[in-house]
Order: sequence, then structure tokens, then C-alpha cells
Amino acid sequence: MYGLGLLKGLGVSLKRFWMPKITQKYPEVQPDLPQRSKGSFKYDKDTCTSCELCSMACPNGVIKVEWHKDESGKKRLDRYRMNLGHCLFCGLCVEACPTTPKSIDFKTDFALGCWRKEDIYRIWTKSYPAAEAVAPVMAPAATGSPAAAGSAGGASGSTGVASGAPEGGN
Repeated sequence: MYGLGLLKGLGVSLKRFWMPKITQKYPEVQPDLPQRSKGSFKYDKDTCTSCELCSMACPNGVIKVEWHKDESGKKRLDRYRMNLGHCLFCGLCVEACPTTPKSIDFKTDFALGCWRKEDIYRIWTKSYPAAEAVAPVMAPAATGSPAAAGSAGGASGSTGVASGAPEGGN
């Protein structure tokens, strides 16, 4: 008999019409998400040991950790960068983190939409007191103006400005 599926579907629709509505008016009303739902990341730069296990565990190479060594030879975090545009939200970085409490973990904020491409990067930097600050690596200074240095037989384009690369970091 033709049309039996149509009648069953209309029956379901009519039953649902009289039930209470469950639609949430997002973004005006934020949804009540379960505690373990995956959204964006929260990062605690104070507990991070710069071990780079999270960046090695990431299958897409989303995480970049920049660090330097202090006078005692201990790694110090300079910058932690995530490209959320390529993130799978698989949680392997969270599992690989050896610190307690975790330096990187999920939070329930799932609204990651942005207008500019630069906003998909999450960058955390750590500043240190003046005693722990590392001097930037400087190129050898040329005598005279930068234009004279380029014509004086030096490498073309060398201007003697700081490269900004952290000492001993990746």
C-alpha cells in the first residue's frame, strides 16, 4: 500500500507538534553542555614545563612551543602557539601532557568562529622578571648605515637587526 510511510511520518510530526520545544536560541542563550564536552583549549603557562610532548603527539603539527634555557640549564617557555584551523580536537595533546594539573586541557567554549584568518591562532606568551630575561640574538653590527653594509661586500639584506629567535629553541 502506497503512502503508508507518508502517514507514519505525519503522525510523528503531529505528536511532536504538541510536545514541549527543545530548540535553544543560540547565540542569545548559551547551551548547557555536558562537563566533558570538547570545545576550545585552556592553557596554563605557569605549569607548562616546555617538554614539547604535546606538539609531538599532535598528528597535524598544530602546536608550536618556543623556549630558551636559563642559567641553570632549565627550559623556560617563551611562546606557545596553536593553529585551531587545522586542529582535529582529538585530545592527544591533552593526554600527552605530563604535568599535574594539566597545562593544556579542553574547556566547554565551543564558539571558535572568527572574521580574520589571524584569529584562528591561539598564542600564549610568558614574560619573566628582568633577572631571567634573555637578551635577543643580534646579528653582527656593520659600520655605518645598513645601506653601506650591504654594498661593502657583506651579505645582501643583512641589516644588523635582532633575529628574534629564542636561544636553543625550536
